[in-house]
Amino acid sequence: MYSYIKDLVHIFFPEQCVICEKTLSDGEYPVCVFCRHDLPLTNFCFEKNNIVETSFYGRVNLQAATSLFYFYKKGNVQKLIHELKYRDNEKIGNFIGNWLGDNMVQSKRFDEVDCIIPVPLHSKKLRQRGYNQVTKFGKSLSEKLQIPFIDDVLLRKTYAKTQTIKQKEERIQSIEGIFGLSDKNKIQNKHVLLIDDIITTGATIEACCLALKEIPSVRISLATMAYTP
Repeated sequence: MYSYIKDLVHIFFPEQCVICEKTLSDGEYPVCVFCRHDLPLTNFCFEKNNIVETSFYGRVNLQAATSLFYFYKKGNVQKLIHELKYRDNEKIGNFIGNWLGDNMVQSKRFDEVDCIIPVPLHSKKLRQRGYNQVTKFGKSLSEKLQIPFIDDVLLRKTYAKTQTIKQKEERIQSIEGIFGLSDKNKIQNKHVLLIDDIITTGATIEACCLALKEIPSVRISLATMAYTP
């Protein structure tokens, strides 16, 4: 019965590719095979001392770091992440998390990671949006890497407006000191995988890492959906 209803819904309301808006075939959601093929992959998972890792040299000590896509303004990756971030399409988080998770497992560079921690939203922003855009992404990575997803240790202490339009120096100054930790015992002596959607200046990631390093025994790796060249 459920399958019959699902088929009827698909006939009258066919699912569309979130990038090109063409009708999808079974198993393609949320992106058609043609748009998936055109997404700009970084392959950082398989590259030691990649651009993400070297961009944090002298700022924070990362064990390993990766991003699945390159992010370009008005590009297809921007369409994907905006659909996830502002239109409540959390299936995109699963799509990206599963893809990146498979690469991370294959690379074996993240085998020693113990848990996954998302860059948190302030409680006010969380109420406004209704969800953290990286939660589904993180939970999919959790399943692929077979490690826990922990979203109640790293906290955003102060509310900040969007960082998107700020200049690099202003972003770094505005983000300092706004993250803190709750239950430090949960990550004591752990190798944590910090996750976020996009790396631009890296200021938010750096601030999160500084908060995490309040526990000297913590080691940090990083995974994001996209990296801005």
